[in-house]
Amino acid sequence: MAPKNITEVSEFLLLGFSEEQELQPLIFGLFLSMYLVTVFGNLLIILAVSDPCVHTPMYFFLSNLSFVDICFTSTTIPKMLWNIQTQSKVITYEGCITQMFFFTLFAGLDDFLLTVMAYDRFVAICHPLHYTVIMNPQICGILVLVSWAISVLHSLLQTLMVLRLSFCGELEIPHYFCELNQMMVQLACSDNFLNDMVMYFAAGLLAGGPLSGILYSYSKIVSSIYGISSAQGKLKAFSTCVSHLSVVSLFYCTSLGVYLSSSATQSSHSSEIASVMYTVVTPMLNPFIYSLRNKDIKRVMQAFFRKAALNRPFVFS
Repeated sequence: MAPKNITEVSEFLLLGFSEEQELQPLIFGLFLSMYLVTVFGNLLIILAVSDPCVHTPMYFFLSNLSFVDICFTSTTIPKMLWNIQTQSKVITYEGCITQMFFFTLFAGLDDFLLTVMAYDRFVAICHPLHYTVIMNPQICGILVLVSWAISVLHSLLQTLMVLRLSFCGELEIPHYFCELNQMMVQLACSDNFLNDMVMYFAAGLLAGGPLSGILYSYSKIVSSIYGISSAQGKLKAFSTCVSHLSVVSLFYCTSLGVYLSSSATQSSHSSEIASVMYTVVTPMLNPFIYSLRNKDIKRVMQAFFRKAALNRPFVFS
């Protein structure tokens, strides 16, 4: 069969989790529930952080992380739910490219924001007297803007590399979204050596760099905490890092699980399950981790719900 030029490709088929019709309502209900919990949970975090009582750099970064998590999940789940509801597996070529661009963008942003938050904890614990000077509003804004800029450029580069590929044969994606590594490049029938080199080099640089920054920050934090004489002081210092450390561990362990599962087995089903962990489960759990372990967030949320209950109009029958 002659290669099909990329300009002639109009659509792909997203095969999803299962083709069994009796499982579709269960999958739809499960993912709709997780999506709603993710959106409302992260919106509550953003709303809580808008309170003047928690206007600190850590909460500024947390609100950005919550916004990115909403966007990250919204890149893939609504389309999957729509396909289940309409009993259609089709996604247009343009839609697939757009989904891949935003998925790569928000995944990178998650990575960079977690690194920035690790740096914030490093300054707060290792240089507490200079914290307000170092982490001033201008620096915080610059750190977020730089994270956006690098993520956009990386995502744009990867998308442009895919646009040069040609596709032929079966244009079926054994997944529930268009993912760069396992789907788009593997479907191409043109030479993708350059794409592989760019993809793995960028992934190593943009994943290894932030991870190294996080590990360095926490090595310094552990060293500083170890130097604190009182046990109560050590516990107090460590408690400020627990939520962030939990989110970082969840993000990197699930992300690593995706690539280990894809390299260890050819089963697309295993890869899909691993992908769900970091595309849906991690953004869904982040608000719970921060709200349950953070006294400031819990206090603001409790005050918000009390105010909402007091302002609720009475209905007389």
